Amino acid sequence: MTGDAITERVEAVRDRYRATYGAVPLSVEDRLRVAGTFDRLDTEETFAALRHLVLAENHLGGRIQQLVHFGQLLALGHSGPARLHARGALHAGADLADLVGVAETALITAGAPAYALGIEIIAELQAGES
Repeated sequence: MTGDAITERVEAVRDRYRATYGAVPLSVEDRLRVAGTFDRLDTEETFAALRHLVLAENHLGGRIQQLVHFGQLLALGHSGPARLHARGALHAGADLADLVGVAETALITAGAPAYALGIEIIAELQAGES
C-alpha cells in the first residue's frame, strides 16, 4: 500500500474523532502512531467504525450519548476520559447545565467522589469559557 493511501486511511480515522469531539484526542494520535509502526491500522479503523456505529448511529443521538459516557466515566472515576466526553457533549450541543445534571445524578448512583469529579471538570470548562 502506498504512503498516500495510508495517509488517507489515517485521516479518515481522525475525521471520525473530529466529528465526535471537534478535535483528535492525543491518545488517538498515539494509537494511530503505534498502529502505523506495527502495521495495525486495520484495528484502529475497525475501532473507529464501531465507535461511529454506537455513537453516531444510535437512537439516543450524539448529545445524549456523550452525556451518558460522561456520567459512566464519572462513576468509574476515569477523569481523563470523562473530561474528553464532557467536551464531546458540549461539541454535540449540550451545555454546562446538562453536565451539572449528569454530575448530580452521579452523586446518587456513584457517590460523592463521582459528583466531585464532575463538578471539577465543569468548573474547568466554565473557567475556559470566561
